[in-house]
Amino acid sequence: MFRNQYDTDVTTWSPAGRLHQVEYAMEAVKQGSAAIGLRSKTHVVLATVNKASSELSSYQKKLFKIDNHIGIAMAGLTADGRVLSRYMRSECVTHNFVYESPLPVGRLVVQVADKAQVCTQRSWKRPYGVGLLVAGLDETGPHLYQNCPSGNYFEFHAFAIGSRSQAAKTYLERKFESFMDCSKVELVRHALHAVKESLQEEELSSANCGVAIVGIGEPFVILDSKSLQAYIDSLEEGKNDQAAKLEVEEEGNAAVIERQDISGGAGVGVGAEGEGPTDMET
Repeated sequence: MFRNQYDTDVTTWSPAGRLHQVEYAMEAVKQGSAAIGLRSKTHVVLATVNKASSELSSYQKKLFKIDNHIGIAMAGLTADGRVLSRYMRSECVTHNFVYESPLPVGRLVVQVADKAQVCTQRSWKRPYGVGLLVAGLDETGPHLYQNCPSGNYFEFHAFAIGSRSQAAKTYLERKFESFMDCSKVELVRHALHAVKESLQEEELSSANCGVAIVGIGEPFVILDSKSLQAYIDSLEEGKNDQAAKLEVEEEGNAAVIERQDISGGAGVGVGAEGEGPTDMET
Protein backbone atom coordinates (compact mmCIF):
# COMPACT_ATOMS: atom_id res chain seq x y z
CA MET A 1 0.00 0.00 0.00
CA PHE A 2 3.01 2.28 -0.37
CA ARG A 3 1.72 5.54 -1.86
CA ASN A 4 4.35 8.27 -2.04
CA GLN A 5 7.08 10.10 -0.15
CA TYR A 6 4.60 11.42 2.42
CA ASP A 7 3.73 8.08 4.00
CA THR A 8 7.20 7.09 5.24
CA ASP A 9 6.85 9.02 8.52
CA VAL A 10 3.88 9.48 10.83
CA THR A 11 4.83 13.13 11.45
CA THR A 12 4.95 14.13 7.77
CA TRP A 13 1.88 15.86 6.39
CA SER A 14 0.88 15.34 2.78
CA PRO A 15 -0.02 18.43 0.67
CA ALA A 16 -3.66 17.34 1.04
CA GLY A 17 -3.39 17.67 4.82
CA ARG A 18 -3.35 13.93 5.57
CA LEU A 19 -1.24 11.66 7.77
CA HIS A 20 -1.03 8.47 5.73
CA GLN A 21 0.43 6.33 8.53
CA VAL A 22 -2.57 7.12 10.71
CA GLU A 23 -4.88 6.21 7.85
CA TYR A 24 -3.02 2.90 7.43
CA ALA A 25 -3.58 2.15 11.11
CA MET A 26 -7.30 2.84 10.70
CA GLU A 27 -7.27 0.54 7.67
CA ALA A 28 -5.85 -2.21 9.90
CA VAL A 29 -8.95 -1.85 12.09
CA LYS A 30 -11.18 -2.30 9.03
CA GLN A 31 -9.31 -5.50 8.13
CA GLY A 32 -9.85 -7.08 11.56
CA SER A 33 -12.83 -9.29 12.32
CA ALA A 34 -15.95 -7.45 13.44
CA ALA A 35 -16.71 -6.17 16.95
CA ILE A 36 -20.16 -4.90 17.90
CA GLY A 37 -21.51 -2.95 20.87
CA LEU A 38 -24.97 -1.75 21.92
CA ARG A 39 -26.50 -0.40 25.11
CA SER A 40 -29.82 0.07 26.87
CA LYS A 41 -30.79 2.02 29.99
CA THR A 42 -29.42 -0.73 32.21
CA HIS A 43 -26.91 -2.84 30.23
CA VAL A 44 -24.17 -2.74 27.64
CA VAL A 45 -23.45 -5.77 25.42
CA LEU A 46 -20.29 -6.41 23.41
CA ALA A 47 -20.10 -9.07 20.70
CA THR A 48 -17.22 -10.19 18.49
CA VAL A 49 -16.66 -12.44 15.51
CA ASN A 50 -13.99 -15.04 16.28
CA LYS A 51 -11.99 -16.14 13.27
CA ALA A 52 -8.96 -18.41 13.23
CA SER A 53 -6.11 -17.82 10.79
CA SER A 54 -6.33 -21.47 9.72
CA GLU A 55 -8.30 -24.61 10.48
CA LEU A 56 -5.41 -25.89 12.60
CA SER A 57 -5.23 -22.87 14.94
CA SER A 58 -7.44 -21.32 17.59
CA TYR A 59 -8.83 -17.80 17.34
CA GLN A 60 -7.33 -14.80 19.14
CA LYS A 61 -9.16 -13.44 22.16
CA LYS A 62 -10.94 -10.16 21.42
CA LEU A 63 -12.97 -9.53 24.59
CA PHE A 64 -11.09 -8.33 27.68
CA LYS A 65 -12.22 -7.49 31.18
CA ILE A 66 -10.60 -4.27 32.41
CA ASP A 67 -12.37 -3.87 35.77
CA ASN A 68 -15.59 -5.05 37.35
CA HIS A 69 -17.43 -2.19 35.62
CA ILE A 70 -15.47 -1.91 32.34
CA GLY A 71 -14.63 -4.22 29.45
CA ILE A 72 -13.49 -3.87 25.84
CA ALA A 73 -13.89 -5.49 22.45
CA MET A 74 -11.27 -4.93 19.76
CA ALA A 75 -10.80 -5.12 16.01
CA GLY A 76 -7.45 -4.90 14.25
CA LEU A 77 -4.02 -5.81 15.59
CA THR A 78 -4.81 -7.71 18.79
CA ALA A 79 -1.19 -7.45 20.00
CA ASP A 80 -1.62 -3.68 20.23
CA GLY A 81 -4.99 -4.24 21.89
CA ARG A 82 -3.41 -6.33 24.65
CA VAL A 83 -0.92 -3.54 25.39
CA LEU A 84 -3.75 -1.01 25.67
CA SER A 85 -5.80 -3.37 27.85
CA ARG A 86 -2.88 -3.69 30.32
CA TYR A 87 -2.58 0.10 30.41
CA MET A 88 -6.31 0.45 31.09
CA ARG A 89 -6.18 -2.12 33.89
CA SER A 90 -3.26 -0.29 35.46
CA GLU A 91 -5.14 3.03 35.37
CA CYS A 92 -8.22 1.44 36.98
CA VAL A 93 -6.16 -0.14 39.77
CA THR A 94 -4.28 3.13 40.42
CA HIS A 95 -7.47 5.20 40.58
CA ASN A 96 -9.13 2.69 42.88
CA PHE A 97 -6.10 2.68 45.19
CA VAL A 98 -5.78 6.48 45.36
CA TYR A 99 -9.45 7.52 45.45
CA GLU A 100 -11.07 4.30 46.70
CA SER A 101 -13.70 4.48 43.96
CA PRO A 102 -14.07 3.02 40.45
CA LEU A 103 -12.57 4.99 37.57
CA PRO A 104 -15.30 6.75 35.52
CA VAL A 105 -15.63 5.26 32.05
CA GLY A 106 -15.36 8.56 30.18
CA ARG A 107 -12.13 9.51 31.97
CA LEU A 108 -10.49 6.20 31.08
CA VAL A 109 -11.52 6.58 27.44
CA VAL A 110 -9.96 10.06 27.31
CA GLN A 111 -6.70 8.71 28.80
CA VAL A 112 -6.52 5.95 26.17
CA ALA A 113 -7.28 8.48 23.42
CA ASP A 114 -4.48 10.76 24.68
CA LYS A 115 -2.07 7.80 24.69
CA ALA A 116 -3.03 6.95 21.10
CA GLN A 117 -2.71 10.57 19.99
CA VAL A 118 0.90 10.82 21.23
CA CYS A 119 1.82 8.07 18.74
CA THR A 120 0.73 10.33 15.88
CA GLN A 121 3.23 13.04 16.90
CA ARG A 122 6.44 11.09 17.54
CA SER A 123 8.64 10.06 14.63
CA TRP A 124 10.04 7.08 16.60
CA LYS A 125 6.56 5.66 17.29
CA ARG A 126 3.76 4.26 15.18
CA PRO A 127 -0.01 4.51 15.72
CA TYR A 128 -1.77 1.65 17.45
CA GLY A 129 -3.36 -0.52 14.78
CA VAL A 130 -6.41 -1.44 16.82
CA GLY A 131 -9.87 -0.01 17.39
CA LEU A 132 -11.61 -0.44 20.75
CA LEU A 133 -15.23 -0.56 21.80
CA VAL A 134 -15.32 0.28 25.51
CA ALA A 135 -18.36 -0.79 27.53
CA GLY A 136 -18.74 0.46 31.06
CA LEU A 137 -21.01 1.50 33.90
CA ASP A 138 -20.57 4.41 36.30
CA GLU A 139 -22.69 6.80 38.36
CA THR A 140 -24.21 8.33 35.22
CA GLY A 141 -25.33 4.97 33.82
CA PRO A 142 -24.12 2.58 31.08
CA HIS A 143 -21.80 3.86 28.34
CA LEU A 144 -20.44 2.64 25.00
CA TYR A 145 -17.39 4.36 23.49
CA GLN A 146 -15.21 3.85 20.43
CA ASN A 147 -11.48 4.60 20.48
CA CYS A 148 -9.69 5.18 17.15
CA PRO A 149 -5.95 4.87 16.31
CA SER A 150 -6.03 8.59 15.46
CA GLY A 151 -6.76 9.49 19.09
CA ASN A 152 -10.41 10.34 18.47
CA TYR A 153 -13.14 8.87 20.63
CA PHE A 154 -16.93 8.83 20.31
CA GLU A 155 -19.89 7.72 22.40
CA PHE A 156 -22.59 5.61 20.74
CA HIS A 157 -25.93 3.95 21.40
CA ALA A 158 -24.73 1.12 19.14
CA PHE A 159 -21.77 0.68 16.80
CA ALA A 160 -19.74 -1.89 14.87
CA ILE A 161 -16.11 -1.89 13.71
CA GLY A 162 -14.00 -4.28 11.68
CA SER A 163 -14.41 -6.13 8.40
CA ARG A 164 -17.94 -6.66 7.07
CA SER A 165 -19.22 -4.42 9.86
CA GLN A 166 -21.39 -2.40 7.47
CA ALA A 167 -24.06 -5.12 7.44
CA ALA A 168 -24.11 -5.07 11.25
CA LYS A 169 -24.29 -1.25 11.26
CA THR A 170 -27.28 -1.37 8.91
CA TYR A 171 -29.09 -3.71 11.31
CA LEU A 172 -28.20 -1.55 14.33
CA GLU A 173 -29.34 1.65 12.59
CA ARG A 174 -32.65 -0.01 11.77
CA LYS A 175 -33.28 -1.21 15.34
CA PHE A 176 -31.41 1.15 17.69
CA GLU A 177 -34.47 3.19 18.72
CA SER A 178 -35.82 0.17 20.59
CA PHE A 179 -32.54 -0.65 22.37
CA MET A 180 -33.00 1.73 25.31
CA ASP A 181 -36.03 -0.16 26.64
CA CYS A 182 -34.65 -3.65 25.98
CA SER A 183 -33.99 -6.19 28.71
CA LYS A 184 -30.63 -7.94 28.99
CA VAL A 185 -31.85 -10.99 27.05
CA GLU A 186 -33.34 -8.89 24.25
CA LEU A 187 -30.14 -6.83 24.00
CA VAL A 188 -28.01 -9.98 23.67
CA ARG A 189 -30.34 -11.27 20.95
CA HIS A 190 -29.98 -8.01 19.03
CA ALA A 191 -26.18 -8.31 19.33
CA LEU A 192 -26.29 -11.87 17.98
CA HIS A 193 -28.52 -10.75 15.11
CA ALA A 194 -25.92 -8.08 14.24
CA VAL A 195 -23.11 -10.64 14.43
CA LYS A 196 -25.08 -12.93 12.13
CA GLU A 197 -25.44 -10.09 9.62
CA SER A 198 -21.67 -9.61 9.53
CA LEU A 199 -21.08 -13.36 9.17
CA GLN A 200 -23.30 -13.33 6.07
CA GLU A 201 -23.54 -16.95 4.87
CA GLU A 202 -21.70 -18.56 7.79
CA GLU A 203 -23.72 -20.29 10.47
CA LEU A 204 -23.79 -18.58 13.87
CA SER A 205 -22.44 -20.71 16.72
CA SER A 206 -20.64 -20.34 20.04
CA ALA A 207 -17.40 -21.27 18.25
CA ASN A 208 -17.31 -18.25 15.93
CA CYS A 209 -18.62 -15.47 18.18
CA GLY A 210 -18.22 -14.09 21.69
CA VAL A 211 -20.48 -11.98 23.93
CA ALA A 212 -19.82 -9.95 27.08
CA ILE A 213 -22.30 -8.09 29.32
CA VAL A 214 -22.11 -5.38 31.98
CA GLY A 215 -25.09 -3.78 33.67
CA ILE A 216 -26.55 -2.17 36.77
CA GLY A 217 -25.86 -4.52 39.65
CA GLU A 218 -23.99 -6.91 37.36
CA PRO A 219 -20.17 -6.93 36.92
CA PHE A 220 -18.59 -7.29 33.50
CA VAL A 221 -18.71 -10.93 32.45
CA ILE A 222 -17.73 -12.78 29.27
CA LEU A 223 -20.26 -15.51 28.52
CA ASP A 224 -18.93 -19.05 28.33
CA SER A 225 -19.70 -21.23 25.32
CA LYS A 226 -22.56 -23.07 27.04
CA SER A 227 -24.42 -19.88 28.05
CA LEU A 228 -23.77 -18.33 24.64
CA GLN A 229 -25.09 -21.39 22.81
CA ALA A 230 -28.28 -21.18 24.90
CA TYR A 231 -28.83 -17.62 23.63
CA ILE A 232 -28.18 -18.73 20.05
CA ASP A 233 -30.62 -21.63 20.39
CA SER A 234 -33.30 -19.29 21.77
CA LEU A 235 -32.65 -17.04 18.76
CA GLU A 236 -33.35 -19.93 16.38
CA GLU A 237 -36.44 -21.00 18.35
CA GLY A 238 -37.78 -17.46 18.19
CA LYS A 239 -37.26 -17.44 14.43
CA ASN A 240 -39.17 -20.74 14.07
CA ASP A 241 -42.02 -19.41 16.24
CA GLN A 242 -42.17 -16.25 14.14
CA ALA A 243 -42.20 -18.29 10.91
CA ALA A 244 -45.04 -20.45 12.24
CA LYS A 245 -46.98 -17.33 13.26
CA LEU A 246 -46.53 -15.81 9.79
CA GLU A 247 -47.68 -19.07 8.19
CA VAL A 248 -50.87 -19.05 10.31
CA GLU A 249 -51.49 -15.41 9.40
CA GLU A 250 -51.02 -16.15 5.69
CA GLU A 251 -53.52 -19.04 5.91
CA GLY A 252 -56.01 -16.75 7.64
CA ASN A 253 -55.56 -14.05 4.99
CA ALA A 254 -56.06 -16.63 2.22
CA ALA A 255 -59.32 -17.80 3.84
CA VAL A 256 -60.59 -14.21 4.10
CA ILE A 257 -59.76 -13.53 0.44
CA GLU A 258 -61.56 -16.75 -0.58
CA ARG A 259 -64.70 -15.73 1.35
CA GLN A 260 -64.59 -12.27 -0.25
CA ASP A 261 -64.36 -13.84 -3.72
CA ILE A 262 -67.40 -16.04 -3.02
CA SER A 263 -69.49 -13.17 -1.66
CA GLY A 264 -68.37 -10.91 -4.50
CA GLY A 265 -69.48 -13.45 -7.15
CA ALA A 266 -72.97 -13.69 -5.63
CA GLY A 267 -73.56 -9.96 -5.76
CA VAL A 268 -73.17 -9.20 -9.46
CA GLY A 269 -75.54 -6.38 -10.41
CA VAL A 270 -77.99 -6.81 -13.35
CA GLY A 271 -80.65 -4.64 -14.94
CA ALA A 272 -84.31 -5.67 -15.26
CA GLU A 273 -85.20 -9.34 -14.81
CA GLY A 274 -83.69 -11.42 -17.57
CA GLU A 275 -81.68 -8.47 -18.94
CA GLY A 276 -77.95 -7.93 -18.98
CA PRO A 277 -76.13 -4.95 -17.50
CA THR A 278 -77.40 -1.51 -18.48
CA ASP A 279 -75.26 0.95 -20.46
CA MET A 280 -74.33 2.83 -17.28
CA GLU A 281 -73.11 -0.39 -15.67
CA THR A 282 -70.86 -1.56 -18.51
